[in-house]
Amino acid sequence: MTTVSPARAVLVAIQTPGVTREELDSSLHELARLVKTLGYQVVGQVTQKRSSEKFSTVLGQGKLTELARWTGGAGTIEASFEKPMHKAAVKDEAEDLEDEESEEVREASSSPHEQAQIVIVDCDLSPSQLSNLERAVGVPVLDRTGVIIEIFSRHARTRAARLQVEIARLNYLAPRLRETGGGRERQSGGIGGKGAGETSLELDKRRIRDRLKELKSELAAIGDEHHTRRARRENELTVALVGYTNAGKSSLMRAMTGSEVLVADKLFATLDTTIRPLYPETRPKVLMSDTVGFIKKLPHDLVASFKSTLDEAACASLLLFVVDASDPSFRSQLDVTRKVLDEVGATDIPSLLVLNKRDRLVPEALASLKTQYPDAVFLSTRNQDDLTVLRERIMRHFEREMIDEELHLPFTAQTVLYEIRARMRILSEDYDAEGMTIRVRASPENLMVIKKKLAR
Repeated sequence: MTTVSPARAVLVAIQTPGVTREELDSSLHELARLVKTLGYQVVGQVTQKRSSEKFSTVLGQGKLTELARWTGGAGTIEASFEKPMHKAAVKDEAEDLEDEESEEVREASSSPHEQAQIVIVDCDLSPSQLSNLERAVGVPVLDRTGVIIEIFSRHARTRAARLQVEIARLNYLAPRLRETGGGRERQSGGIGGKGAGETSLELDKRRIRDRLKELKSELAAIGDEHHTRRARRENELTVALVGYTNAGKSSLMRAMTGSEVLVADKLFATLDTTIRPLYPETRPKVLMSDTVGFIKKLPHDLVASFKSTLDEAACASLLLFVVDASDPSFRSQLDVTRKVLDEVGATDIPSLLVLNKRDRLVPEALASLKTQYPDAVFLSTRNQDDLTVLRERIMRHFEREMIDEELHLPFTAQTVLYEIRARMRILSEDYDAEGMTIRVRASPENLMVIKKKLAR
């Protein structure tokens, strides 16, 4: 039985002013994980200091030639395309050439042993940049947004997620049609066959516009259903897990609720919101939701498309910011999470920081983090005691807002009693000839609902 080797990819990254080498390396490491999630094998990388990412081929000529050695391409494009795409071009090009020559000899003289079949660039590319690079290297080129959208496309499972991803994919594809669809023959004319008719490019663009309209209509209908379900949970206590992709949210969800949610060591393994009660069940009942993970440079179209999913976080009673404490860049990842939540209006919701994967930390690092984040919960999802601590912290948070009160229920109010047991903590029960008197601890909102039902 023959095994098919994964396609080989070479990564490209630009270090612009204000970006440190550590930040560049971190971003490249993350891109490599994204590429691995797609099933590619990373065989090399090309980096360069440049004043901007807006040059027509992104890289300078020397680095473009080096990249072409990885792919077997020509390493050049027509002269008309070689000018940078911004002002002060001559000065910037001279500076970039100087930076290029001063880079390490190892990078400049590298001789690839394996030929790559695809180039992946760690920034967003314009349609013309994408076309220019492909002509120079002779293989397909993907930018960071294209990689993320492809991963989302593969991992979407529910109807809502598939609709959201397709909307983002078509919005990404539409401006790039000129690079792939131009030059084809015109279609036949309109009524009576007169006139040139629409070009294939125009037809493709119109099909995309029509398809986007259809998809948005379907998504709006699903969004209405989600809104209705959230309205039913209006008086429920809800905890939303939010954080960077692969921070361990799904593992924590499974450990806290006993649900069989997907757990995989891949970026964006979870795209669909799952909602389950804490298990063993608490009184009052608390629901926990697992949401889509975030990442640096998350395409805006994806944030917009997944707004209905992220609304679960915006409507939660408590946010758990889950971070991988063993990742040196978790602070910047936490900043990314907060920025995305700000875009969906989830900034004023109470939150709790959960530093996950504590079992991967050496004692000195763990002690240092505990000093820096004294209010955080440190846990490993494999440690039951850690999970119990988190559970108690969640319940203490909600009980701070609760009040104790006595209620008298006639024996005929069994439906109301069932609702009380589901939503409130019963502190004591006393029975008499007419019914029962119970002392409960509950939120003011739930108490008001129950009192209205008892007054009927």
